[in-house]
Amino acid sequence: MLSSLGLLATPFAFDSFSPSSNKARTLSSTSNHQLAKQLAVESRRGSRKLLGRYVFPFNSVYGKVSHGSLISAVLVDDSSTMTSSEEDAENIGILGVDSALEPFKDHFLYRVKKYVDQKNLFEKHEGGLEEFAKGYLKFGFNREEGGIVYREWAPAAQEAQVIGDFNGWDGSNHKMEKNQFGVWSIKIPDSGGNPAIPHNSRVKFRFKHGDGVWVDRIPAWIKYATVDSTRFGAPYDAVHWDPPPSERYEFKYPCPPKPKAPRIYEAHVGMSSSEPCINSYREFADDVLPRIWANNYTTVQLMAVMEHSYYASFGYHVTNFFAVSSRSGTPEDLKYLIDKAHSLGLQVLMDVVHSHASNNVTDGLNGFDVGQSSQDSYFHSGESGYHKLWDSRLFNYGNWEVLRFLLSNLRWWLEAFKFDGFRFDGVTSMLYHHHGINMGFTGDYNEYFSEATDVDAVVYLMLANSLIHSILPDATVIAEDVSGMPGLGRPVSEGGTGFDYRLAMAIPDKWIDYLKNKNDEEWSMKDISRSLTNRRQTEKCISYAESHDQAIVGDKTIAFLIMDKEMYSGMSCLTDASPTVERGIALHKMIHFITMALGGEGYLNFMGNEFGHPEWIDFPREGNGWSYEKCRRQWSLVDTEHLRYKFMNAFDRAMNALDDKFSFLSSTKQILSSCSEEDQVQSGV
Repeated sequence: MLSSLGLLATPFAFDSFSPSSNKARTLSSTSNHQLAKQLAVESRRGSRKLLGRYVFPFNSVYGKVSHGSLISAVLVDDSSTMTSSEEDAENIGILGVDSALEPFKDHFLYRVKKYVDQKNLFEKHEGGLEEFAKGYLKFGFNREEGGIVYREWAPAAQEAQVIGDFNGWDGSNHKMEKNQFGVWSIKIPDSGGNPAIPHNSRVKFRFKHGDGVWVDRIPAWIKYATVDSTRFGAPYDAVHWDPPPSERYEFKYPCPPKPKAPRIYEAHVGMSSSEPCINSYREFADDVLPRIWANNYTTVQLMAVMEHSYYASFGYHVTNFFAVSSRSGTPEDLKYLIDKAHSLGLQVLMDVVHSHASNNVTDGLNGFDVGQSSQDSYFHSGESGYHKLWDSRLFNYGNWEVLRFLLSNLRWWLEAFKFDGFRFDGVTSMLYHHHGINMGFTGDYNEYFSEATDVDAVVYLMLANSLIHSILPDATVIAEDVSGMPGLGRPVSEGGTGFDYRLAMAIPDKWIDYLKNKNDEEWSMKDISRSLTNRRQTEKCISYAESHDQAIVGDKTIAFLIMDKEMYSGMSCLTDASPTVERGIALHKMIHFITMALGGEGYLNFMGNEFGHPEWIDFPREGNGWSYEKCRRQWSLVDTEHLRYKFMNAFDRAMNALDDKFSFLSSTKQILSSCSEEDQVQSGV
């Protein structure tokens, strides 16, 4: 049974190649359950019904898998050491952490062997995992002695050229050559001592596919892409970004140390202005970062950094994986933001989307898929390569060049921009061939470890976490997983997937359920405490009462759910507060604090929710006439002395300061000492 979980990716390098393959997967359902966070595009997406979110304790119903022959190789540590004795093969650390995983030993042996074998192949053919993840130094446009070398993986292309402003968009004199691994390349010599392709000039990859048609595409590894803002629906232009030394941003401040328990401020740069417009990286750095620091957060989590042609996708339909979102500025501007955060002692995490890619052919990576098989494409072919609910493409994580692309992408953001880690989006979709569609995970371990598990994706995540922590030991890496897969937050050396934290996604759903469906007297203290503490003891979680999920149009924030229209009419301190407002502010404080105190080993808040921002987010889209009216944060509300928003903000600052003083988030001795249904009181030490 285990052999059907996927085949090992095999070398696809510059100097060795054995074609990798993978059986096509078939979606088991066309249900309209929705995992996505961003606003659905009305004309292209399904309903916004969310999957049920669960995190499970150990005492679940267990199933057994049939035992095949014992796999005589196991990870001893995270340095690709292998053993051959059956006795050592029995010793996978995670099985000692959770004995209920013992029936699934073969599954863990299989995934561990795959991981170790993959690392050994990197060692043999590429000089190791870390060297393999330097793909951005080879692919795309790079300076090499005497010129610019451009490389692109497009094995199905029949002919290829590089075109751009530098050659008048005529590639007849800049034809590329393909090697035996499907990599096209060309070296363009300097002209008069200057690069033949000027900095900040437009370029594209032109190639002919099997039916003889020539197409122009944005290079897959491009580091900057822009769009003509004066033309509605204009396609993006790839931009060769190689500023002279005088124009490059030089980092001045070191990365801050990893906090014992991160207090995370989730933010979207583009919508952080008080005006209905797209904010810039530099304005966010100068105007918003000081607010985050003043409220005693330790970490900033940036959404929508990777270039995405459709703004209302919230950044989750990525078109250009190595390019910063040009709406908010240049790569140098983003470096300024991160350096400014570091100067304040704030870590900066990036919301990385490796779970899928935009299906945009003109602007995105999908443009390289011209009908070839999976082994020649970034994506699975056929139905397995398409996410029906997200209307996006799905990566083939068993492909050598896909691994190079994604792992190099992580290293690029860490090294070029000094990010301090990542929040991986859509991990549930990656972990299973069914992508979580039509699955209401019950806690039965068979749901996690079966033929439904995409072991190629699990191995990719193990490689990714191993790479990240090898390059940056103080990195913070968080998984957005709604399924609660055991081992996701355990070290790779134990056979786990290697994340530092998992988002506690069931908690905001519980609060929404209570606020929407229960009267105050119906609130159960035992039910609330059970929801807040229902997590695997050995795997850390980031708790939150609300994130960007609850702030987008179609949903409501906690403050909006409680106070609704009175947030517009009853927030002045110059008049007496109504019972609705008094209750609302008090509940807002209590919900956030009890979530922080009991919900996890870290805490997250979305931009504006700390002071009860009264409006949802609505990005410009067809359904609102492409308006920016709700694409903002009204900072003036919290800055105005006579408005009550300041009280919620002050409480948020005090919560974080309390953790600074007593470190209760990172404490291993949290005890809920009393939980009274009659008094509706919880207390703890």
